Amino acid sequence: MPADQATPIFRTEEELARLPASDRIRYRLIGAQCRYHANDNIAGFIEDGEIDELKAEVTAKMQEVLRALVIDTDSDHNTQETAKRVAKMFINEVFVGRYTPMPAVTEFPNFSRLNELMIVGPIKVRSACSHHLCPILGKVWIGVLPNEFSNLIGLSKYARICDWIMSRPQIQEEAVTMLANELQERVKPDGLAIVMEADHFCMHWRGVKDDESMMTNSVMRGAFLKDANLRREFLSLLSKKNGN
Repeated sequence: MPADQATPIFRTEEELARLPASDRIRYRLIGAQCRYHANDNIAGFIEDGEIDELKAEVTAKMQEVLRALVIDTDSDHNTQETAKRVAKMFINEVFVGRYTPMPAVTEFPNFSRLNELMIVGPIKVRSACSHHLCPILGKVWIGVLPNEFSNLIGLSKYARICDWIMSRPQIQEEAVTMLANELQERVKPDGLAIVMEADHFCMHWRGVKDDESMMTNSVMRGAFLKDANLRREFLSLLSKKNGN
């Protein structure tokens, strides 16, 4: 069994304070028996000031990676600050969905009892492949069939939730499912449909180096799964939005 999967040994606050921030956060996660995969949000286990400590740790480790790549960061003016830049980019930007809480989303009761199909998109999304940490750039369309008990959220909130979910290392199939779970829980519609289309730079930049391939996948819930006509209506409207 890997060491970081075992039940942690009890430590005093003084002992914990002497550990690197990553070890303290990991200690709390393991103690709570909480998963911390690349696409998991761990914000609830991070205390004040630890984000800055994490960035300093990542900077130091990234500096060692550059050294192992035999890059002379002392003499090369282009890479002297690279480790620091990469640490900031990972934690504050491209993986920020792991380290920050869910953005505030105001929900409104469905006073007008809206029950017609609503489509939001395309929402531009940016993520990263958890296999190679290469960019994933794409678009998401969301179809919602509300009922009188649904919660309504503003259009910009769909984009905020998408960004929060996508800003983590992951695979596209899991990202779309996580987004569907979050929206299903918040909006509580009769039906929910999500389609994502994206370029994967692990295909463009490495391996087969195919510049044309894109990946499209979908998740259908409730009425969209059961009603073929509703599903066709949603997908046909997406085709028109794409100019097809």
